[in-house]
Amino acid sequence: MKIAFVGKGGSGKTTLSSLFIRHLAANEAPVVAIDADINQHLGAALGLSEEEAAALPAMGAHLPLIKEYLRGTNPRIASADTMIKTTPPGEGSRLLGVHEDNPVYEACARPVVLDDGEIRLMATGPFNESDLGVACYHSKVGAVELCLNHLVDGADEYVVVDMTAGSDSFASGLFTRFDMTFLVAEPTRKGVSVYRQYKQYARDFGVALKVVGNKVQGEDDIDFLRAEVGDDLLVTVGHSDWVRAMEKGRPARFELLEAENRMALQALQDAADDSYVHRDWERYTRQMVHFHLRNAESWGNARTGADLAAQVDPGFVLGEPLTASQLG
Repeated sequence: MKIAFVGKGGSGKTTLSSLFIRHLAANEAPVVAIDADINQHLGAALGLSEEEAAALPAMGAHLPLIKEYLRGTNPRIASADTMIKTTPPGEGSRLLGVHEDNPVYEACARPVVLDDGEIRLMATGPFNESDLGVACYHSKVGAVELCLNHLVDGADEYVVVDMTAGSDSFASGLFTRFDMTFLVAEPTRKGVSVYRQYKQYARDFGVALKVVGNKVQGEDDIDFLRAEVGDDLLVTVGHSDWVRAMEKGRPARFELLEAENRMALQALQDAADDSYVHRDWERYTRQMVHFHLRNAESWGNARTGADLAAQVDPGFVLGEPLTASQLG
């Protein structure tokens, strides 16, 4: 399952995504976690020290390696230099699995040991002062989109992405790469504003969207969220002493998280698992190609000096199962 956590800044999406990752690890599920937020806080939320979080390799810094590996022997891609963030796989491309070891994970992923298991953590890298005026954040998350385009995950495997705040992900096709998107919303007018934007964009692309109400203090807050988002409201989360201690750097063991919040996390997993029956690899591949052709025409062809539409393999559909040759 590919799962995104989105929401406005300060909504608590990074905290909730980290709790969900801990929950999956406690259930012995294989997890690849990706910090794709402009503010890189997922590592700290998973218990890394500031030094450990800062030492995480930036996916963007390894983009040439990622491109060269994923290109494989695909005859439609002349060189890694002609690959852009939306380049789709085709015959001969290498694909990524969740369990496997490969050069991409070796360069970009680091193991994080949690109370009840171990996960792989990847990070886009921070958007810092040196980027100002010469780069936009969407260039940072290009490595994430390229990897997701080449990723084949199964029903009991999880890729959890903490997305950048607000509706910035709509600047590319990244928002269509997920089986389930959890939108974290506070019970305020500003809290549900991002939901309305996401709902509008997602409707045309069949994006599965559920709202997680956060910082809920009572029935009035629940009634407000239900009135604003209707049946999209999946579950609500209230105050947590466990989270407060975690944010101070003194978390208890995860098994001591409040029972009601553990039940909320299970509801998220159930919703994600239920989405698997609606997985449509043909639509997934078609949307991938759609955004690639848009990017090729608007900037990709000029940037690379190549006809990027020729990279599309019309007979290829991404899907399970992976073969040994596709895994490289």
